[in-house]
Amino acid sequence: MLRFMPVGDSMTIGSAGEHTWRHRLWQHLCTAYGGPFTLVGPRETLHDPGTDAPTSYAYADPDFPRAHLAGWGEGWQHMVPLIGDAVRSCRADVLLVSLGLIDLGFYTNAEQTAENVRAFVAGAREADPRVRIAVLPVLPNIRVDADPPFAEQVTRFNELLAKTTADLDEPGSSLLLVPPPPSYDFRTDTYDGTHPNETGEHKIAAAFAEAMWQHWALGGPYGA
Repeated sequence: MLRFMPVGDSMTIGSAGEHTWRHRLWQHLCTAYGGPFTLVGPRETLHDPGTDAPTSYAYADPDFPRAHLAGWGEGWQHMVPLIGDAVRSCRADVLLVSLGLIDLGFYTNAEQTAENVRAFVAGAREADPRVRIAVLPVLPNIRVDADPPFAEQVTRFNELLAKTTADLDEPGSSLLLVPPPPSYDFRTDTYDGTHPNETGEHKIAAAFAEAMWQHWALGGPYGA
C-alpha cells in the first residue's frame, strides 16, 4: 500500500462545498496507478467559512480518502513541528507539499522560509529516511499585482526552493521540485484570486501527477 500525504495551506485543505485538488489527484491515481494506494494524514476536514475553523466534512464528493495535513493560514513554519509525528503515525511514503504563500505573506521572508523547508525535510526524514517529497513552488496570487515587494519575495523564494531541493535531494529519499502548472493563472483558475476553482484544482493535481510520473514512474499522464 503506497501512502500519499498532501501537505499544505488553504489551497490544499479547501473550503466547504469544494472537491479540492486532493480529490482530483485521487481520481487520477485510481486509473493511472496500478497498485494499492491511499491518501493519509492526521486531519480530514475542510475549512468552514461560517465558523472560520476546520470543522466541515461537506466535500462536493466525499467518497474518497480525505486524510491530509493541511490548514487554513498554515505555512512551512507551522508544519515543521508537525511533520515528523505525521509521517511516523500515518506511515506516509510520499509527501505532496504546497506551502509558502502564507509564510511570505505574513510570517517569514524568502530566506527564512527556505530555512524552514530544510527543517521540514529533516523532520520528515528523521521519521522515515526513505520518504519521498514532491514540492510545488508558490503559485502567485492576486496580491502580486498590488504588492511588488511581496511579488519579489515570491520570486526569490521559488529560486531558493529550486536550489534547496537540488541540494537536499538524495538517492534514497528523493526531493522533487514540481514544475508549476504552465497555464495556471490566478485570474481564471481561482475563485477569489488565491484559492483554486475547478480548473485550478485540476491543474495543481496535474502538476503533482505529471512530476511523479516523469521522475518516479508513479501513475501516468494526467487526464482530467
